[in-house]
Amino acid sequence: MTSEGPFEIFLVCPPGLEAPLKAEALAKGFAVAGTAAGGVTVTGNWAEVWRSHLDLRGAVRVLVRVGGFMAFHLAQLDKRSRKFPWGDVLRPDVPVKVQVTCKASKIYHAGAATQRIETALRESHGITVSADAALVVKVRIDDNQVVISLDATGEPLHKRGHKQAVGKAPLRENMAAMFLAECGFDGTQVVVDPMCGSGTFVIEAAEIAAGLQPGRSRSFAFEDLASFDAEAYGALRREAGEAAGPVRFFGSDRDAGAVRMANENAARAGVGEVTGFTNLSAADARPPDGPPGLVMVNPPYGARIGNKKLLYAIYAEFGAVMRTHFKGWRVGMVTSEPGLAKATGLPWLPKDAPVAHGGMKVWLWRTDVLR
Repeated sequence: MTSEGPFEIFLVCPPGLEAPLKAEALAKGFAVAGTAAGGVTVTGNWAEVWRSHLDLRGAVRVLVRVGGFMAFHLAQLDKRSRKFPWGDVLRPDVPVKVQVTCKASKIYHAGAATQRIETALRESHGITVSADAALVVKVRIDDNQVVISLDATGEPLHKRGHKQAVGKAPLRENMAAMFLAECGFDGTQVVVDPMCGSGTFVIEAAEIAAGLQPGRSRSFAFEDLASFDAEAYGALRREAGEAAGPVRFFGSDRDAGAVRMANENAARAGVGEVTGFTNLSAADARPPDGPPGLVMVNPPYGARIGNKKLLYAIYAEFGAVMRTHFKGWRVGMVTSEPGLAKATGLPWLPKDAPVAHGGMKVWLWRTDVLR
């Protein structure tokens, strides 16, 4: 690769969210080259890598393809790894970790391949290799083609950097943002979450409406690369002020501790002035004054929290509240159990593909405007 680009950038997402991530990348002006299971490929230079971390809400990680070569045996892998221009992207003073996968290749032993590449890094460029390094070199050997990528992210992107308090089974921020998008949220609608937990849906919606960059509050692995330009990166960052205006994003929860966490998280995110959280049972949820909007909820599934048999009554009660008090609104709900979704009695639209989440599959259930 050249430091100027363009080169391939792979935006990783949970399987099932490739379509909304692609739509987001296109809307943000990225050059989308294609989609694959678990992500979207775009092309660009290092500035696009940096911008993807700052601006994209749906990605969980960004991988940069920095080059590759053919290798049919370990000796060839060793020789070509030593000739590879690691110094263009890696710094001798920043430790790296090497991860290798092998598929349908004459080099089939990932451990032996890892050893050769680690030795090449040390001996050809004086780069420190450490098993617990934050910066990861990912090598895929597929059909004898060695593809070298860098994990430019570090900690997953759903960790925005301002949400310190979380509930028992929180929905990840990147998933919440994509589910909001799939429900048609564009920042102009009112959002209500009557089972808000630590406030993920409400805070993401408020940030989107305020135009805040999701990556504004944290650092990334790419800042330790030889290709990093702090001044150019700084030009891509927007100053994050406090979102102002009337409260348009509402959350409630029967757990007073969750409400406290949600308020603290919203304040850290800079959206405390446009969000409102109250200690209230979902059965007592009512729409705020003003035009109807979107109800987004991630209730317990019974897989990790709660007794599944007891949840049918909770879902049925939620559905009754929606049908009685939220006419004119649309509803989005995330659950792993189709039976629980049906227990609401709500007129769900046909569901899309399942989304991988914490070792299980969940679906986004959506209604049209409730009549």
